[in-house]
Amino acid sequence: MSTPIGRLKRVVEESTVLAGRVLRGYLREPQSLFFSFVQPVMFVLLFRYVFGGSLGVLTARVGVSYVDFLMPGILVQTLLFGAAATSVGLAEDLASGIMERFRALPIARSSVLLGRTLADLVRNAATALIVVAVGLLVGFRPSHVGGVVLGVVVVLLFGYAVSWLFAIVGLFAPSAEAAQLMSFPVLFPLTFVSSAFVPIATLPGWLQGFARYQPVSLVMDAVRLEIVGPASRALLGVDLPTALLGSLVVAAGFVVVAAPLAVRRFGRLG
Repeated sequence: MSTPIGRLKRVVEESTVLAGRVLRGYLREPQSLFFSFVQPVMFVLLFRYVFGGSLGVLTARVGVSYVDFLMPGILVQTLLFGAAATSVGLAEDLASGIMERFRALPIARSSVLLGRTLADLVRNAATALIVVAVGLLVGFRPSHVGGVVLGVVVVLLFGYAVSWLFAIVGLFAPSAEAAQLMSFPVLFPLTFVSSAFVPIATLPGWLQGFARYQPVSLVMDAVRLEIVGPASRALLGVDLPTALLGSLVVAAGFVVVAAPLAVRRFGRLG
């Protein structure tokens, strides 16, 4: 009889193998991988050079350059869009029939979803590094290296947690195209009605409550305080311990709630 530790070890091994399968699939389609890296770079350049001149006036009042204010928001946005790719990938696997083969194998059903989310975590980590590198090229100057490392770790943890929510979307979607369309109504309000690109105080009063306390803003504020430093606090209205604790609690909550639901949905397919 297998022990809990033995079952856990088995799930880890199976998930690692399945994550490797997904990553090899990404490498076999370098064009898709390339353009997934290009999109966040375009956002950096767009907001840095097209909107940065006017929006920078808002942040300059407290001594924070707009590119420094912008980069944490771009990081979180990038990881959210990367997490949404989980839904598309699962929907594609369902349409191809490979999921039926996985269900017929003597493996834990959670391993299939763990493999997908772990592979997407690796891809998101590579994307985050590219975004930081491009930011440095266009004038991004973090307060210290440790803050950047901690900020990226927080963003990756949050992106991984959100990928479980999008796993549910992918398992319900009838096609990859539908999965992508179903993700947009979640992505856009959370990304743009937040502290990503402008201080929340500049939004209409009736919108500020949602923008300030929605989970994505909590993560952005935590990452911004870690990367930019205390100077950004005047723009955010929250301190680092509060924002960091809130972002970690939200991430943990997403995993605790969404992961069992996704595994349950996967078990009921077919």
